[in-house]
Amino acid sequence: MRKLGQIISDRGSKYAVSGCPVSTRSEVDAALKALKTKKAYARATHNIWGVLLTRHGPLKADDGESGAGMVILRMLEREGLADHLVVVTRWYGGKHLGGDRFRHVQACVRGYLDALSDA
Repeated sequence: MRKLGQIISDRGSKYAVSGCPVSTRSEVDAALKALKTKKAYARATHNIWGVLLTRHGPLKADDGESGAGMVILRMLEREGLADHLVVVTRWYGGKHLGGDRFRHVQACVRGYLDALSDA
């Protein structure tokens, strides 16, 4: 799994983004399990993810950050990136961010997509 690490910090909350190619739900589950073997990611408040599987359609999980998984799916659809899991991790810093949290998810996904295109 490719990890870009912490890319945003706002009012105590920290965000990171990771991702990898997958083609089935079991590969998604295995990738998430592997990510969470790292203590920092296992302790994160939210591991939000989305993937457009060619054979199985879109899958997402908000992990308590209501609506954030759909943000990832929309961005993947716009990019036309199928069979690639993107996970945005948030460590809650004690202050509510309101709508800024969605902008941070978008910024993380954009950073990941840009890094993919540069590779």
